[in-house]
Amino acid sequence: MQDTGMTKRIFIATFISFIFFMAYDYFYVQPNNQKAQEIIKKSQKDNKLAEKNTPKIESKVKISKESAVVKTKIVAIIKSKDFEAKIDNLGRISSFILLQKKFNIDGKHINMVSNNLPKPLEIRFSNKELNKEAFSTNVTANKKEVVLDNKPQTIVLTQKLKSLIVTKIIKFYPDGHYDLNVKLSKNADYFISNGFRPDIDASMKAFHGAIVKKSDGTIKMIDDGDAENKTFKNAKFAASSDMYYTTLLYNFKSGMDIYETIGKDKNPILYVKGKQDLSLHGYIGPKYVEVLKKINPQLVDVVEYGIITFIARPMFFALHWIYEMVNNWGVAIILLTLLIRMILFPLTFKGMVSMYKLKELAPKMKELQEKYKGDKQKLQVHMMKLYQEEKANPLGGCLPMLLQIPIFFAIYRLLLNSIELKGTEFLWLHDLSLMDPYFILPVLMGASMYVHQLITPNNFQDPLQAKIFKFLPIIFTFFFIYFPAGLVLYWTTNNILSVVQQFIINRVMQARTEAKKLELKKGNKK
Repeated sequence: MQDTGMTKRIFIATFISFIFFMAYDYFYVQPNNQKAQEIIKKSQKDNKLAEKNTPKIESKVKISKESAVVKTKIVAIIKSKDFEAKIDNLGRISSFILLQKKFNIDGKHINMVSNNLPKPLEIRFSNKELNKEAFSTNVTANKKEVVLDNKPQTIVLTQKLKSLIVTKIIKFYPDGHYDLNVKLSKNADYFISNGFRPDIDASMKAFHGAIVKKSDGTIKMIDDGDAENKTFKNAKFAASSDMYYTTLLYNFKSGMDIYETIGKDKNPILYVKGKQDLSLHGYIGPKYVEVLKKINPQLVDVVEYGIITFIARPMFFALHWIYEMVNNWGVAIILLTLLIRMILFPLTFKGMVSMYKLKELAPKMKELQEKYKGDKQKLQVHMMKLYQEEKANPLGGCLPMLLQIPIFFAIYRLLLNSIELKGTEFLWLHDLSLMDPYFILPVLMGASMYVHQLITPNNFQDPLQAKIFKFLPIIFTFFFIYFPAGLVLYWTTNNILSVVQQFIINRVMQARTEAKKLELKKGNKK
């Protein structure tokens, strides 16, 4: 196949992939971030019970619509060094405040519990009258305050209804997870919620909605606006999440029957079918991979990387492993980039050598194109013969570029969804999860990309293709301005390593060319 045609198609495909990805972020994601912020503000001001219109799940299963507006008061407080949780007089977790410095925004600590209903551990009975009574009867707690001093503590909540006593025994752990045992004095149909998803982060870049791990281990993701009435039998966990935070219930031993319902704006609301004696586990907090992994390795699935998860997740564990050694996320990103370059070096080296050889063959290729201008079949035959004689691969320079695309997307998803980077500093950067406020990294990225272009041999035959290629550093710099600093740090480091590698390859190939010329001269003299 003719080199220029194939190279051109691969180049254009790669270019379009990158431009589409970046244009989507700039023209769709960024405007929607502002829209999402407005929606959240409105939601916080207008707490009109999103679950009031909860529909039937099945003909035999009904979750009551009733959740009348009542004034609640706090009956118990759970304190630890990382969070403070409050339980209201309806037996719900009404607030969950994260106390770490990184979760202090404008002087106010993040509250994991949304203003929307349902709240975590909220119970809805199928019987309308019983449900109404439950929402107007106070719960009592055996302890008003629980302090988690590196040890789990248990609190007992009791609600005495006319015909039924509901007891919740909750064992809280310092890392934010808890064991839950719900006991009823007699059997009654009810559902318990993991709570409406946290609405802390308004960014539209990442997933917002509900996640269910089904009985077969597969993950079902339900985006906000796409809710349906569905049932998941013997599921493993029910999680409601935004980019960095989650509230969930799980049972990996015996499973749970989870019911997806349609909330306000078609947002998914999850409930777990109750039993007279129900045992579950739960977690509220940031989606720290290592914390979730220590609680139960299956909870790591709550951290969402999209279709590229199979690459992104191993990369995260590699990044975290490096971080544990260097104790700095910026340095860890740089070292991960170096590690990736080392792994890809054999392929990249062959690609760079191929590109250099093709550059040297450019005059001969041009001669063949002129000679067989009217006969494409003969041109292809002679071109392939030339490649074989010179041991040059026309696709060798494109393959490393194509291989970088899924890695780039994996790194993008990894760094975008890693709360571990939130609030982490590196040199002049105060938060690697946010854009560089001084635009230093995007400019360095564009400059390093331009330098790499200058020293990289190419054999572009199309003038338009060559012009587009020259403008790429400017285009990439423009789009990378809005990307998380951690991602731009990766790409800048990658570019710098590419420059160093290309410089070495150029020197090696020049030395080989000079050696060949000397051998030819000696041969001619003989």
